[in-house]
Amino acid sequence: MRVFVTGASGFVGSAIVKELLAAGHQVLGLVRSDKGAGQLAATGAEVLRGDVNDTGIIRHGAAACEAVIHTAFNHDFSQFKANCEADRKVIETFGEALTGTDKPLVITSGVGLLNYGRLVSEADTVPGGSDVIPRAASEEAARAASAKGVNVYIVRLPPSVHGAGDHGFVPIVIGMAREKGKSAYVGEGNNQWPAVHRSDAAALYRLIMEKQPSLRTFHAVAETGVPFREIAQAIGKELNLHVVSVSNDEAAEHFGWFAHFAAINCPSSNEQTRQALGWEPHGPGLIEDMQDNYF
Repeated sequence: MRVFVTGASGFVGSAIVKELLAAGHQVLGLVRSDKGAGQLAATGAEVLRGDVNDTGIIRHGAAACEAVIHTAFNHDFSQFKANCEADRKVIETFGEALTGTDKPLVITSGVGLLNYGRLVSEADTVPGGSDVIPRAASEEAARAASAKGVNVYIVRLPPSVHGAGDHGFVPIVIGMAREKGKSAYVGEGNNQWPAVHRSDAAALYRLIMEKQPSLRTFHAVAETGVPFREIAQAIGKELNLHVVSVSNDEAAEHFGWFAHFAAINCPSSNEQTRQALGWEPHGPGLIEDMQDNYF
């Protein structure tokens, strides 16, 4: 198949491109920068230069391919709600472009939205919608497209999609530990972060596109939940820093804007995902990967 991939030079998107090409698919990748274009071209993928918010560009990509995998997202948390609404518009545009076709559209969400403090499954839905949780906009747009007959799938990524070159949540926590001179967790640190290696996440996107099962929402989760205390301890060990518990009030001082994410507790099942796709994660666990690649 010829697949249009947004965010094709990103941490997850580039792994998906590699996975698709290795499986014999063709890739048209959307990138913004010269650097990203060069990296993508070097893989053997076709480059489409442009911004994901350009409706003409993404309509062109969707029309030119047999499937769409959407991973692009602006992670500037200073304008988070605006970025979430922008993603809604992107998915709405893809939905309009793909209406009346059977082309699969695979969009990206997060299991961290299901911050229930209990084991969550693919059947769980985001509480309150985007009025309460802005990032829910992506899933709302996907469901709206599905209601119009679009062949749409949702992949929920965990708080940590890890691997060499990661610049997501774990590196942010490491940077804060370096800055503060201590590695912290909130309370007893029993809140759990699910995790997956980026290569396993990439394989999941490919399998959805190839198999197009009846299940519509998937959890790209290899580890059900890693206690945040263990993440903090691994950081403390590698940086030779004291590992400390902080209260909710102290967490705001230590983690700043990241305090909410540091306290996320969303252990997540992947049972339905594995049954629907035969997906079996093979990458290293988060702590092992941190020890090998993050310091």
